Amino acid sequence: MEPVLEEHQLAPLLDRFYGRVRGDALLGPVFEDAISDWPHHLGQIADFWSSVMISSSRYKGNPMATHMRHASRITPPMFDRWLALWATTTSELLPGPVAGALQEKASRIAQSLRLGLQLHTPEGRAAMLGSRPPPASVTT
Repeated sequence: MEPVLEEHQLAPLLDRFYGRVRGDALLGPVFEDAISDWPHHLGQIADFWSSVMISSSRYKGNPMATHMRHASRITPPMFDRWLALWATTTSELLPGPVAGALQEKASRIAQSLRLGLQLHTPEGRAAMLGSRPPPASVTT
């Protein structure tokens, strides 16, 4: 049987998690600059996780587009820090299998966002290509 996240578990989880994010030296400044209405944001994030984990279909946003607006400030260590805080918080508040399922899903989402952000910045594309020079042109 798959682990089941219950709707009522989302609000306390997200409140504690984003409280930690907001207080984090690495993540906090970016989140504070990006989010002006925290209650609204937490509602959207609850809809997101409900859609992802419970298939509620409540979330109607575009996470990649949202993160692209802040691509110049998002660094790879930020993903690692976010995932560490998520793992700590989910482990504290949820049964082990549910926490593990959320952590696995978050890891896959973070990987997707990280790759998407890399593909949309010149620095990221160069890093992904190993800074290889373009192929030499062939003349005949």
